[in-house]
Parts: sequence; C-alpha cells; structure tokens
Amino acid sequence: MGPFWFRGVAALGVAATLAAADFFPLDRLRPGMKGVGRTVFAGDKIEEFEVEILGVLENIGPRQSIVLGRLAGGPLAKTGVMAGMSGSPVYIEGKLAGAVALAFPFATEPIAGIRPIAEMVEAFEQRHEPPPPAQRASLAGQRWMAPAGESLLPPILAAVSSSKLAPIATPVHFAGFTARTLEVFGSSLRQLGLQPMQGAGGASAAASPAMGDPSALQPGSPISVALVRGDLNVNADGTVTHIDGPRVYAFGHRFLSSGPAEMPFMRASVVALLPNLATSFKISIAHELMGTIRQDRATGIYGELGMRPRLIPIDIQVYSSRSGNHRYRLEVINDRFLTPFLLQLAVFSALDATERGLGPSTFQVRGAIRLGGALPAVELDNVYTGEASTAILAALGAAQPLAALMQSGFSDVKVEGIGLELASVDSRRQLRLERAWASRRHIHPGDTIELAAALRGEGGQEIIRRLSYQAPFGTPAGALQVTFADGASANLADLRGLAGREPASGAQLVRAINLSRRNSRLYVRVWRPDRGFQLQSEQLPSPPASLRGVLAAGPSTTGAITNTWSALLAEMEIDAAPLAVLGSETIRVTVKE
Repeated sequence: MGPFWFRGVAALGVAATLAAADFFPLDRLRPGMKGVGRTVFAGDKIEEFEVEILGVLENIGPRQSIVLGRLAGGPLAKTGVMAGMSGSPVYIEGKLAGAVALAFPFATEPIAGIRPIAEMVEAFEQRHEPPPPAQRASLAGQRWMAPAGESLLPPILAAVSSSKLAPIATPVHFAGFTARTLEVFGSSLRQLGLQPMQGAGGASAAASPAMGDPSALQPGSPISVALVRGDLNVNADGTVTHIDGPRVYAFGHRFLSSGPAEMPFMRASVVALLPNLATSFKISIAHELMGTIRQDRATGIYGELGMRPRLIPIDIQVYSSRSGNHRYRLEVINDRFLTPFLLQLAVFSALDATERGLGPSTFQVRGAIRLGGALPAVELDNVYTGEASTAILAALGAAQPLAALMQSGFSDVKVEGIGLELASVDSRRQLRLERAWASRRHIHPGDTIELAAALRGEGGQEIIRRLSYQAPFGTPAGALQVTFADGASANLADLRGLAGREPASGAQLVRAINLSRRNSRLYVRVWRPDRGFQLQSEQLPSPPASLRGVLAAGPSTTGAITNTWSALLAEMEIDAAPLAVLGSETIRVTVKE
C-alpha cells in the first residue's frame, strides 16, 4: 500500500500546485503565438523581451517536452541566447508557460528551448530516495588509494553537437583563483555543463552573512549559486523562473545533476554582457544571501528562501620559501562528489598563486579532516616532489581522502571542517632506494639481525638507514622475504591483499585511511609466502599459535579474512620527512632450525 498511496498523494499535490498557479497549459500552445520573457540585461532591472512560439518538441526526453521559441528585443539580436539567461520566465497571454533553458550552440539566431513550467514544478513535488548505503559504499570503497591523476569527478556530459538543443551553459565565476587553475580543470568543469570564467563575478564587498529581503527576488531576477565563498569564490549564475511562497524554481535545466543539494544562493546583479561567437554570457556579481538550493534535477533547481545551508569550513595555510606565508579561509558546499573536487581546485590555486609550475619543487601537505560524532580526525601528511605538475599531485593527494570519506555512504561519516598546511621549497627533495641488505642471510628463531637501506638524494649523496629485527621464537624454518618499499608500493600490496573487500563501517574506513602509508617514509615489511590473516581489513602480523588456530578454523563471516598469498610477520618504517621516498626492493633471509 505504501508506494501506491505515496504516488497518489504526490499526484494530488502536483495537481493542487498546478491548479493554484496561473500556468499556461502546454497543450494549448500553438505555432505563431506571441509572448514575453523577463530577464535582467543590466544591473538588477527586470526587462521584457519578445517570444514567438515555433512549436512543441514532444518526448524530447523521458516524459519531457520542449517548446521552441524565437527570442527578440533588447541585446538579443547581437548576443543570441546568453549563458546566465537559464530560467528566464516566458509568459503567454499573461500566464507563465516555462523557462528559457536550452539553445543551439553557434546558432546565428536567438532560438531557445523553453522548459514547460509544469515539468519544473512536478519534478520537485516528487520524492527521490537516495541509493541504499551498500550501493554507495561500493562506489568508492578504495578510492583513497586511487592512482595519481585520476579524476575526482565522474563523467556526466558528453560533447555537445552544434546541431541539437543543449542546456544553456551555466556561467561560473572564479574569484581569487589563478588563471591556470581554470586551464588545468576547465575540461572537467565543461563536462558538467559549466562555463568557467576567471576574475569576475565574486561576492561584492558589501556581501553580508545577513539574510536578504525575499521581496528583492522576482521572476526574471538573476541569482548566484555559491559553491565556494570566502577568500576564494565560485558562483554560478542563472535566473529565477517562479516563486511560490518560500519556494523558488530556477534555471530550467540541471545545474550539477546532484539531486538532493544544500547550496546557498544569493541575489545578483548584471555588470555587463559579453557577446561571443560560441556562447554569449552575462557577467554578474553576487550580493546578500537569499536561501538554499535544495534540489538539482534534470528540469531545473529548487530552493527555499530564508534557509541557511550547512557549509564545510576550510582553512589553508601556505608556507612558501619563495614568498612567505599566505592564508585562505573559505566555505564549500557539502556534496559527496563536488566537495573533494572543489578542495582540489582550492589547494591547486593556493599553490599556483605563489609557487613555480615548472622546475624542481617539493610540497609537504599536512593537516586534518575533522569528523562529527565519535569518529577521530583523518590525518594528512605527505610529500610530493617533481619537475612539473607537482602542485596537481599535491592537490589530488589532499582531496582523495576526502572523496573516500564523503563517497563511502556511511551515515556516521560527517565532515565538520578541514585544515591544511602546505609547505613549499624550490628544490626536488627526494630519496631513491639504491639497495637493501641484511647483516646475515641465515638466522635462527630468536636471532636479531640488522636490516639496512641505502638511499640516494638529488645531489648524489648516499644516506644509510638501519633498523633491527628479531625473529620470534617458534618461527618455522624456511624463507623470509624482507621488502623495502615506498608508501605507494606498500599501499598497492595491501590493496591486492584486500581482494576487493571494503571497510564495513565509518570507523573502519577512517582507521584504514589513517593507516595508509605515507610517501615520506620507507616501509620494511617482513613476510613469508604462507597463510596470513586480517581482522576488519587490518593485517595481524605474526599471531600467536593459539590465535592462529582460532582464525584458521573460523568462517570468514566472523570478520577474519584469510589471505593465502602472504603472511605479514612485521612492519617497520624509516621516516624521511620532509623528503619523498621512491623505490622498492625485496631480499631473502632463511630461518634455520
């Protein structure tokens, strides 16, 4: 009864909403009908433009229709359909028919696709349940060990053909970011249907955390949806289509396709229009906070006036050998895909603002991701060095643990804040493993041997590091493997050992991330090709014989994982911070009776 009852209630709610609103029915639209649209071309003055209905394209999407219209008036003959016009309301016979939402790229006439208002309202009257936790957990269970260079955003939009209608690009203004940030991440932003622009459209100096007057917004008013605000700003512009009490409907097409959302939106004003052969666009600035975007669907975005969003505070401090210290305080939206990506952009821009892009450089990234509830913070501590694109690696390394947390699907994982310290030097600080050896190749149970590694720095200087290992009494006779490995190689070995198993709780995930190896250390692992064990995704080195028997006899459902390819006896580490370590080598030691 539940699902059918709910659908009936949803349908009645939609019908009541549509009946109460003064909307023009889609089935009454005919070619040749004339109407008016409303939008802002300068400042915050709403102006009208002419609309001629050309026809209705039915079933252009799943249960979706689009009204084709020719626009005229104002600057449209010169600019065509502009980015930033998304959501501009269109009225026929004084009744709201829909929102300007789509256009033909490179078109020489201002012909637009108009989203029927009934489809916009109906989409937000329906409930959309999130995927179950098990599905979301499998989406990124091991993403925190993803190889460098992997995108933190899933592909969403394919390339747009100039011969078909496409959602009007959403102008996204980046204030406080370097131009190179948009060059590096521009393709990812355009995949989302966004038109990135640098150095314009940030919050005005008069912006205040105080909530704005709802009466300042009308259908046709520009709004700016904030993804990042503070010392860095990322604002996306569009237009209000319809206001029903506290409810605000805008854009007429998806913004980021995020579904349930929590994004602040502000009143905006238009500074200038920029005609462009590809896509003309409005240049706007954001003002006072008006409310929160709650939904982002295929037919538009939906928000509520007077509601404050929960944002994630981020504090980034850069300690530069070149230009001194710099600090960035900002807030980002709370979204499982976008927040890690936005952190990646912020870290890259903070480094790119003062540090070299080419030539030897080293970045140390330290900090913590604070979590709510009883979960401890996730600690970050890594070193990245190279001749080029080093800042990209550092930014990705800072964002990957956050992506793992936010995409895990665990309800108890709630990010409360992020603090990062980025230290930079204009040299390549790296140690490469040259060779490894043991003081003896044959030992008996209970013997202590010295394990040594020769590491060579960038200047050619050789550094010797030593540590001791005592073979436990009762160690069976046979070969022991001793692997000297950098953090990435050690993490890869663990990833293979997990054999697709994922943490079963937020606490396990946090522990796994905190136990992941750092690339500023050399790890020395003593193991043998024998049966080994893991408990809750964590290896048990050299368990006592009594515990070994219990683990071997118990089923895997008890939480013990049988690992048949290697048994870890011990793991030690050599800390080389603030230098990165690279290399791997395995030697053999034989235990005799």
